[in-house]
Amino acid sequence: MQGQQEVVETSREQTRRAMVIVAHPDDAEFGCGGSVARWVREGWEVYYVICTDGGGGGPDEAQDVSAEARQRTIETRQAEQRAACQILGVKEVIFLGHPDGQLQPTRDLKRELVRLLRMYRPTRVVCQSPERSWSPALMLGRYHPDHLTAGRMALEAIYPASQNAWDFPELLAEGLQPHRVREVYIVGAPVLNHAEDISETIELKLQALQAHASQVGDHFEQVAERVRRGAQECGARHQLAYAEEFHRTENAR
Repeated sequence: MQGQQEVVETSREQTRRAMVIVAHPDDAEFGCGGSVARWVREGWEVYYVICTDGGGGGPDEAQDVSAEARQRTIETRQAEQRAACQILGVKEVIFLGHPDGQLQPTRDLKRELVRLLRMYRPTRVVCQSPERSWSPALMLGRYHPDHLTAGRMALEAIYPASQNAWDFPELLAEGLQPHRVREVYIVGAPVLNHAEDISETIELKLQALQAHASQVGDHFEQVAERVRRGAQECGARHQLAYAEEFHRTENAR
């Protein structure tokens, strides 16, 4: 695990710190890249947590699926994710390194996420939906099993575990005090109730997506057209040029 320096919290810093928890490299750029770029411009510190190693992100038709080939994919995708983060202004990206395609809802994974929430103490967390949406039709690519697991574990880590001293008491021994996340943005949820205006950051979102060359490099124009059209359609529902939609909820006392 990389970059887990303890962050000293002040009340002002707490209101301007966000964490994005997703399964794979590029998930965040697709789901919330424009919003992240906007928040950074507004003075937020944004941290990424990537739960898997990205090692299953090679071509579907690949014949070389050896350990060496997987390691090359891991290194490529992590480098691409760092490049995308630099474009968006993300302060730090943390790779948990779980095997791609095999993410499981375990106590160990939940503990890892709770540890990070208590260390970095974000006010806002973005995560993936733990549930599929069947309307108007199931989008298979959106609901990779790793996405569903990452979403479930993120939400369970947020509530109640991060804020409950009785969950993972060993973290108290590490000096990590309970932390209450104030608001949660869920990507791809069955019910969407909030839009973020990305009219001024749509181009940064696309540039960050293009950094994932191993995934989109040979068909980026089609990807960019689809992403731009989707953001435009989303924006039209909210009288905006471009937008990203979420299910947003507050974690009130």
